[in-house]
Amino acid sequence: MRIFVLGATGRTGREVVHIALARGHQLTAFVRSPERIRPASSALAVVKGDVLDAAAMARALAGHDAVVSTLGLPGREALRPSSFMTQTGATLVSAMKRAHVERLAILSAAVLFAGEGLSFRFFKWFLRNHARDLSDMEAVVRATDLDYTIARPPRLIDAPDEAYQSAPDSLPNGKQSISFRAVGAFLIDAIERDLYSRQIAGLTSRAS
Repeated sequence: MRIFVLGATGRTGREVVHIALARGHQLTAFVRSPERIRPASSALAVVKGDVLDAAAMARALAGHDAVVSTLGLPGREALRPSSFMTQTGATLVSAMKRAHVERLAILSAAVLFAGEGLSFRFFKWFLRNHARDLSDMEAVVRATDLDYTIARPPRLIDAPDEAYQSAPDSLPNGKQSISFRAVGAFLIDAIERDLYSRQIAGLTSRAS
């Protein structure tokens, strides 16, 4: 499978690249800073580009089977008002339509699920700006006829574990965190096995 990756220099994106290459896929990483990726395989092409340039993205995207997007904002920027996720979502949708690519697995966040308790309400208030932007991004994707899967994980951590639990439109019972690697594994599984087609999937680590 030929997979087009956005966010390949980020922590989840790097896991997506490593896992997909290990599974024998052909990848194109569309990145702002190609020097941050050192191709370790002839199966990985690195293309410099702007994630807000739909025409350039469409040219690089042509001929691929699917897109995996792990684009996000650095922690401090996520606390401020922003429309970055919405804008990049709209750019990606436009590029996919131009390139005639339909399959998409895209990263969002579990903060958009309904929740109870004081700590959850505080967390949702604390991330309200990022949550608003993610919600608008999801709305852009869901309004299309693309074959999308939207992944909503909770807190992301560094860990070698690829195991995850998933559920449609809800956060599974389990730990309230998940590794970057497990999220990467889910995103690749989603396009390989056609999981959660035109659905939102909640993710967590498996409870021990």
